[in-house]
Amino acid sequence: MDALDRHRSMYKGTTPPWKETYRKRCADRLKNSRSRLLEKYRKIGGTLGCGASSSFLVQEVMEEEWTALQSADSRLPSLWRKNGIGEVYSLMQESDDLAVLEEIQQELVSQELSIIEEYEKSMQYEEGYLNSVVEGMEEGGQIVCPICRMNNLTVNSHFTSCLCGVYINTKHRNITPAHLQSLLESRVTQHMEECLHNPVFSMASNTDGSPNMIISCKVCDYLSIVL
Repeated sequence: MDALDRHRSMYKGTTPPWKETYRKRCADRLKNSRSRLLEKYRKIGGTLGCGASSSFLVQEVMEEEWTALQSADSRLPSLWRKNGIGEVYSLMQESDDLAVLEEIQQELVSQELSIIEEYEKSMQYEEGYLNSVVEGMEEGGQIVCPICRMNNLTVNSHFTSCLCGVYINTKHRNITPAHLQSLLESRVTQHMEECLHNPVFSMASNTDGSPNMIISCKVCDYLSIVL
């Protein structure tokens, strides 16, 4: 009796004891591999696939975590071979473990899809804001206020202000519309590289009481001074 047969006989008709541990470890690994997932997604041109067969990282995550689980429990068989998960399924048609693996795989595919959808939403936000900034610069050297997103900022050698109440003393700082545009773009891009959620712009007082424009995100705790 080989390792897979022994494994089947031990757990046939029951929920395998490794199920919840394996499920959690796979979910955590996929979450922590967000950067790797999005890199794969971007490389193929940002096209969502359909089903487990066209997922980007799920099989890799499942293989890695099963290997790690097996190293801690020698009773578990080596499931992934040269032909990947397809061979595993063909070997496990008589085993209750097949249904468990398929269930976990579908959950991971859904999680992967959710990560990609959040990424797409964040990119739409970034593209929308940056386009409004660029359009304003092209039309008349104006920058849309990132706080109210309605009025254009007034930017000169002494201050930056907006009708919504923004007023920042920029004397002796050589702030120009082009420089401020660059600052805004770099902060938005920097945040989006690490977090899928939309940041917000606001005003905050510096240690000396002077106002600053900041960008922040309550989800990832990102915080940076723009101006």
